[in-house]
Amino acid sequence: MASKNLIQIKQFCMYHEIENTFIKELNNYGLVKIIFEENDEYLEPEELPTIEKMMRMHYDLNINMEGIDAIYHLLNKIEVLQQHLTNTQNKLRIYEEEELK
Repeated sequence: MASKNLIQIKQFCMYHEIENTFIKELNNYGLVKIIFEENDEYLEPEELPTIEKMMRMHYDLNINMEGIDAIYHLLNKIEVLQQHLTNTQNKLRIYEEEELK
């Protein structure tokens, strides 16, 4: 993996005016993955929207790490359930269309 595709944590934190420890805490909770390369720490670009949501929860809403962890996992469960519901509705629609024929 080339480091040009990765975001340096120091740069990210400076841009957003947050402490590096916030990202490290997210990593400790398993909410983000820190990549160590050439004696530096990086994030994958795909994780940025999730990290920014967690930053808003923490800094704007004053939610602690335990709360962010719980909210993150609940939102993921809701997303999975919504996907299952959509798949089930699509299958049901197929059977309903067959009945009408």
